[in-house]
Amino acid sequence: MTHQIALSESMRANLAKSSQAHKYGHGHAVILSGGAGQGGAARLAARAALRVGAGLVTIAAPTASFYEQAAQLTAIMLAALPDSYSLRGLLQDERLNALCLGPGLGRKRALEMVPAALWGARATVLDADALTAFDEEPEHLFTQLHERVVLTPHMGEFRRLFPDLADALSAPETPLSHKIEATAKAAKRAGCTVLLKGAETTIADPSGRTALHSATGARAAPWLATAGAGDVLAGLITGLMARGLTPFDAACTGAWLHVEAARAFGPGLIAEDLPEMLPRVFREIGL
Repeated sequence: MTHQIALSESMRANLAKSSQAHKYGHGHAVILSGGAGQGGAARLAARAALRVGAGLVTIAAPTASFYEQAAQLTAIMLAALPDSYSLRGLLQDERLNALCLGPGLGRKRALEMVPAALWGARATVLDADALTAFDEEPEHLFTQLHERVVLTPHMGEFRRLFPDLADALSAPETPLSHKIEATAKAAKRAGCTVLLKGAETTIADPSGRTALHSATGARAAPWLATAGAGDVLAGLITGLMARGLTPFDAACTGAWLHVEAARAFGPGLIAEDLPEMLPRVFREIGL
């Protein structure tokens, strides 16, 4: 049975922090960055991860963009990450418990870094370039995925990875139940949680659990159709997994917060505004 995502006591409890909390108790998220001039998407994801409550957030950047990133960051930390060998070394530190790959990463860097990240068996979000880099051979990606991964495709990316499932959704008046079913089949095939983005976002995990987040009607947020909004969602989910939420719960909570932040800001929204609205959302739900 598919449940409609809404604020619940369990969600509020997952978001709350103890009065005895310290930064090391809320995880350390690592966001991989792309090359020179491509670092903005990683910064959006990192800002979202930090705002949603990850204790520490680091951007891991290639040498070519290291100083560009350094000039833009304050509370977010920075590490040099020239190659996949370096990523495997970085992941020897078990305190680094959540990863985000894709936003602004670049296809070539994604093909190198994604296998190394999945080797580390951390809670991992794969978005954007980390998905499209494998469009010619999606099975090569699927064989490396594990249950602590969340894939966050929009419909175009979903089609590249799951063309047969996407074909069933191509008719203009396709019932929502078909999208839920396709997402569930994708999660089972990939062996991880899948969040299929849209005004009606569907989420499924390999066990068969499904959820729907509908941003329509009174909850519509059409201004989310802006560059970088998806990078923020990827960062929210990563930050929530760094805090200890399961992939499925992090995906559901991240989708709800994403829309709430957009609705709190309103028309004129750009992606940079989304993380900055989270404190207001948290106050409104009593955190």
